[in-house]
Amino acid sequence: MKILGIGVDIVDNSRIKKSIKNNLFLKRIFTSSEILLAKKIKNKTSYYSKRFAAKEAFSKSIGIGFRENFNFKDISIINDKLGKPSFIITNKIKKIVKKRFKISTFDFFLSISDEKKYSIAYVILQKK
Repeated sequence: MKILGIGVDIVDNSRIKKSIKNNLFLKRIFTSSEILLAKKIKNKTSYYSKRFAAKEAFSKSIGIGFRENFNFKDISIINDKLGKPSFIITNKIKKIVKKRFKISTFDFFLSISDEKKYSIAYVILQKK
């Protein structure tokens, strides 16, 4: 298995805390399922900050950033029953990875963490 890309991002939580007060920001950056899940979360700043960092790190791992008709809402983060985060791999993401790396089987690995002031995410794109 070969690592094709890595991405890391760190976010100042106070910046996201201000931004999530704006409904347009939420709708531009987060999927409807992420917004719905946030309603059940006590610390919304932490929730959104970690996901914002994860989306930025994801875009860096594939090496295109947010361009070529690829945006924040194309990336959705979910957690398993134990809390482990992962990405929902859509057909759009599959097409981008296939075009860019000439592969059709791959995995993304995501690690996210936060402290009072910052949230960080690290992503690895690996060929299966």
